[in-house]
Amino acid sequence: MTDPAGPVRVALVNDHMLVVKGLAAMLAPFHERVRLVELDSRRAPPKDVDVVLKDAFGMVDDLREFVAAATSPVVVFALTTDRRAVDAALEAGAAGYVSKGVSSPTLVTALERVHAGERVLELNPGDRLPNPEQDWPGHVVGLSNREAEVLSMICRGMSNPQIAEALYLGINTIKTYARTLYRAIGVTNRAQAVVWGVRHGFAPRAARIRPDED
Repeated sequence: MTDPAGPVRVALVNDHMLVVKGLAAMLAPFHERVRLVELDSRRAPPKDVDVVLKDAFGMVDDLREFVAAATSPVVVFALTTDRRAVDAALEAGAAGYVSKGVSSPTLVTALERVHAGERVLELNPGDRLPNPEQDWPGHVVGLSNREAEVLSMICRGMSNPQIAEALYLGINTIKTYARTLYRAIGVTNRAQAVVWGVRHGFAPRAARIRPDED
């Protein structure tokens, strides 16, 4: 690992070298924050880096094996933001999932946060907008369907393990969704999220709060 105060050492991985070079160009202006130490079109995870940014084309079926073989946290950089694909990537052990629609500064910040030990979910705001027939509370502030679902369960007083069991997801995946929705609605803890949820139609005013699971 590098000095935390220095730039994050990042390896870019993709099956096509042209795509790898495109990602390198995208991150080049941020060389003081992110250092591209390896450009790789191979499937094998690179070694001796802080974060592996793996370009993906929708399918993440090989991700579990890739993450297991990696010595650094893996962030998926993908075109699709389908909730099943995101869930699958997080369940496979990815430290983050970033849409190709996000800005370069957002991608750089996501890589820094992963290097600091966070699990990160960054979707392009345009990807979060539902069709008129698929409206849900919170979409106007950028909550995805899954994030709104998790918030609704939090407002009903469910614990993270209970939410994980209900959605057939891992506990760390639920924690990732919780942190992401906190940022989307502008709160920092579970109690504040419940207050926000009550005010925006997620739960009755008798909602229970579990402040110990932030």
